[in-house]
Amino acid sequence: MKRKIPEPKPLFLERIKKLLPDKQDFEKYLKILKKPPVNSIRCNLLKISPDKLKNRLEKKYNWKIKQPFNNYSDIMIIQSELQPGELGRSLEHLLGYYYVQELASMLPVLVLEPKENELILDLCAAPGSKTTQIASIINNTGTIIANEISLGRIRILASNTERCGVTNTIISKKDAISLCKNLKKQGELKKIEGKGTLVPYQFDKILLDAPCSGEGTLRSTIRTYKMWNINSIKKFSKIQKNMIKSAFEILKPNGILVYSTCTHAPEENEEVVDFILKEFQDSIKIEPIKLPIPTRQGITKWQEKEYLKDVQLACRVYPHVANTEGFFLAKFTKIK
Repeated sequence: MKRKIPEPKPLFLERIKKLLPDKQDFEKYLKILKKPPVNSIRCNLLKISPDKLKNRLEKKYNWKIKQPFNNYSDIMIIQSELQPGELGRSLEHLLGYYYVQELASMLPVLVLEPKENELILDLCAAPGSKTTQIASIINNTGTIIANEISLGRIRILASNTERCGVTNTIISKKDAISLCKNLKKQGELKKIEGKGTLVPYQFDKILLDAPCSGEGTLRSTIRTYKMWNINSIKKFSKIQKNMIKSAFEILKPNGILVYSTCTHAPEENEEVVDFILKEFQDSIKIEPIKLPIPTRQGITKWQEKEYLKDVQLACRVYPHVANTEGFFLAKFTKIK
């Protein structure tokens, strides 16, 4: 059955034209929105190796599977035509051998580069795609705090971590900003040796995959066409700035924070990056990002606003460039 794609709202198109001023570029963007996203899965290294999973799925279901990136063999593209929901109904999915995850959604954790035995905060964790990805990479070592404010989404998060055999994760239910502020006040459980005073609660890595307007999900989520409005973009921008500021304050010196969204809106992307660079100008550094897919750099001007030059080190992922959903990523180091 052919999908019925709504027409994008005029203001949305006007904004995208400004982001993609080249006519051919803009037309390619509109064209790919009419195509469903590529079917992709991520092998759960906690339960099975990529080679074993690939062989099993190809033999059992006659799926044609491609592993597009040499350095990330757990990322798999299903090249066969599938029935709706087929990936989620297999025994291997139910057993937690793989996670159905859009390719762009995997990118923030690749940028975060989690290491074994680290203390990691996934600040907006549900439904658990990135939490389970982190746990898979660090082999259930260290500790992940996976936070989510919605009880309904926490149930999904808990179900996914259990299905995937994740054992190193604490799930918390708290507003993200309040959680960061509380952790900052509490301090670590251990005291500084010989002084008896508490030190701030600090993380090696923090992932802030922030709630956003979702402009990048138009290929997979048709309702985004109807839900889109400029007021939501402005609202999310304010929330995101408060979130990233609160998160950065509980990051260790030399720690890494990755900020990501699934939207194209500069107010939720470059403007947030510009904000945090100015807010902590003496203790923050934005890092260059290397990804296995084609990306474009962050913009430094939007409408009447100009951003810091370093904002261009952020990454924009466009559907028509990478054949993924739309995404935005920025990576920061706390330098002191």
